[in-house]
Order: sequence, then C-alpha cells, then structure tokens
Amino acid sequence: MTLLLHCGAEEATMDQLANIPLPQETRSYKPVAHAALANMLSSMAANLLPEFELVNTQFGLARDGQKMFGIHTFQNGDSALGLSIGFRNSYDRSLSIGIAVGAQVFVCDNLCLHGDLTVLRKHTANVLSDIDGLALSAIYKSRSAFNHIMQDAEKMKQIPLSDEDAYRMIGLLYGNGILTPRQIPVVKNEWLKPSHDAFEGRNVWSFYNACTESLKSSPPQSIMERHLSLHSTLVRPAHA
Repeated sequence: MTLLLHCGAEEATMDQLANIPLPQETRSYKPVAHAALANMLSSMAANLLPEFELVNTQFGLARDGQKMFGIHTFQNGDSALGLSIGFRNSYDRSLSIGIAVGAQVFVCDNLCLHGDLTVLRKHTANVLSDIDGLALSAIYKSRSAFNHIMQDAEKMKQIPLSDEDAYRMIGLLYGNGILTPRQIPVVKNEWLKPSHDAFEGRNVWSFYNACTESLKSSPPQSIMERHLSLHSTLVRPAHA
C-alpha cells in the first residue's frame, strides 16, 4: 500500500516509530506515541472485528518523524475490497490525532474512505484518557463503513459514464478543491487508459478509481479529507 507515501512522507517500520523521541509533556500539551496509537488500533480491531484478518500495515513519516501516517488493512473472504483504518498523529502539534475508516481496492492499492474523519483529539489535557473510547467508537463504525462502501461500489458500477460526463466531473472535483491542477491529467489518463483491467468499464466506479489513483500525490496531511470529499461527491449520483 503506497497511498500515504507519494508526497512528503517516507515509509517506516514499527521499530522506527518506536525509536522517535516523544516530545516532553507540558501542562497544556500531552503527546501520544506514534507506535502506541498504531498498536492500540490494530489490537482493538483484532478484538472487535474477528471476521477480518489483518493482511497489511504501512507507516509513513514526515518532517523527521514529527508527523506519522498509517494504515491497517484487513481482509474478509475473497472480496476485492478490504477494510482499512487510516490514522495520523504528530509530535510538532501540527495535526490532531485522526482516524478514518473505509476500504482498500486490492487490485490497485487505492483507498476509499466513507463518512466523516474522526478527529480523536488535540494533544491537550485528558487526551490519554479519552483516546481509548474514541478509538473504540471509530473501530465499531469501520464495519458499517466497509459495508456501505461495498454497496456504493456496486451501485457505481451500474451507472454508465461518458467521456464528456467524466470531464465535467473532473471540473467539479477541481472546483471543489478535491483535485489539484497536477492531478487532473492523472485522472484523465487513468480514465482513458486504465492501468488495471478491472476499471475498463465506462462507469462511475471506474472514474472513482481513476480519481483515487490521482489522489496518491496529495499531501499526507490532507489525504484523508480529500478521499472523504471524493467519496461523498461521487456517491451522491449513485444514490439518486
């Protein structure tokens, strides 16, 4: 899974996360260790989602380890989609702890995020006592989000999309700040000449994956929000 690492972050291991010095705690600032957050989420998921198996974990670090981005991917049966839990943390106070739940498309390592970004907490007083319950809520929601995305994918596959409609949608996504000018050619190329046979169908699902391919170049700190906005924008026509 390389989604989180294409722009501004380098791949890391759990040992590297654990070896980054934790900032000093102050009266108003309570740091949360990168490795502790990652381990907590994987352990909770193992207990709360027994029908899913953890098949991949990836971490990215930016700014000399001051920002951490991660994703745990789980599989249930032979589905082409896997449940994913994305998360982020920072030691430089630039990002609140955040979690987003969704699905990973195994054929292309693209991520589909559903719902709202769960910002667990700023690194302030009581963060350590609050984080368990908030993370627990996010894990509980992950099964529902995964089921929604599977349903959304099937609906999007049934909606044909012409080239002209795809181009209009690109303009809408750019106008709403989801795509950048540099990402527009990537979407167009992936739409006209998909890198994967699974997306050769001319439908909204194929276009969706062309867009998620382009979002791999998004800054790590905004990638969750952009994926969530993409999903809500493209799913609305599928439910019309």
